[in-house]
Amino acid sequence: MGDQILLLISYMLIFCVSLMFVGLGGMFSERSGVINIGLEGIMVMGGFIGLLGLNLLTGANLPPAIVVIGTILFAIIGGMLYSLLLAVVCINFKADQTLVGTALNLIATAVALTLTKTMSGGSSTVLKYTNEYFVYHIGENTSFTFNIFLFIGLVVLIASFIVLYKTRFGLRLRSCGENPAASDSVGINVVKYRYAGVLISGALGGIGALAYIVPLASTWNATSGVAGFGFLALAIMIFGQRKPIRIAIVSLIFSFFLSLSYVYSGIFSALGIELTAENGVTSELFRLIPFLVSLIILVFSSRKSRAPKAEGIPYDKSTR
Repeated sequence: MGDQILLLISYMLIFCVSLMFVGLGGMFSERSGVINIGLEGIMVMGGFIGLLGLNLLTGANLPPAIVVIGTILFAIIGGMLYSLLLAVVCINFKADQTLVGTALNLIATAVALTLTKTMSGGSSTVLKYTNEYFVYHIGENTSFTFNIFLFIGLVVLIASFIVLYKTRFGLRLRSCGENPAASDSVGINVVKYRYAGVLISGALGGIGALAYIVPLASTWNATSGVAGFGFLALAIMIFGQRKPIRIAIVSLIFSFFLSLSYVYSGIFSALGIELTAENGVTSELFRLIPFLVSLIILVFSSRKSRAPKAEGIPYDKSTR
């Protein structure tokens, strides 16, 4: 029972940090006034490029610290470059942000599948890598592990709060999402700040993808992508009212249900309850819970959710 609880906590930390990264990324984008539905696609591309960078760096026999830092930078760059498509099309060409984000989600999976098949000669969509530099075990006879993304996540959470509420940049970013015309009238470059919000979401989406993919296994199947984590992070951002601390708390709650799908059999068996596929209980059932909860909460909380007033509305300076 004790080992199962430790394993549950390990999974919770992995999922919580990943969801928090991506949720915070979506928060910065929406606070600037741009709806980022493409978080799933950004995660796929950021994670894919990060894994390519990981294999490149480990193959060069570089020191572990260089491999970790370099891999994270690859993921950040990959996420930012992919989110740049959203920024250009929606901010400069004023396209519908929801449609563009949806397209980015579809394109990312197709690109990842095509490239992995090309690299394997068309025989596989699986990408192999090593995660030994990222995951650390506590003791030899325990299933509890933690990873480097946990520490990065704590730093990013604190930094996000400070940047959003305690800096001039954060104030101007929020003003661009609330009233871009008024912001422009006092000399704030709305386009620049909206670009910044979207690019920050891309950077955090790339790190969030690594935080989800790398600690769990040493292979990644492009077919499954990030298993809907981008959409779940989007829901978490909405439940968290686009506020850093609330996003972190909601991420922790949702990660509990996701983690339970991996260890439910051992935990319930220790309690004398047998939950098996023969009884109609599978891991997929538990993985479904967070998504069902998100739908239910959206139904009851959508009226109370306060999004930035100019969210999703392209800014046209000529109409000011």
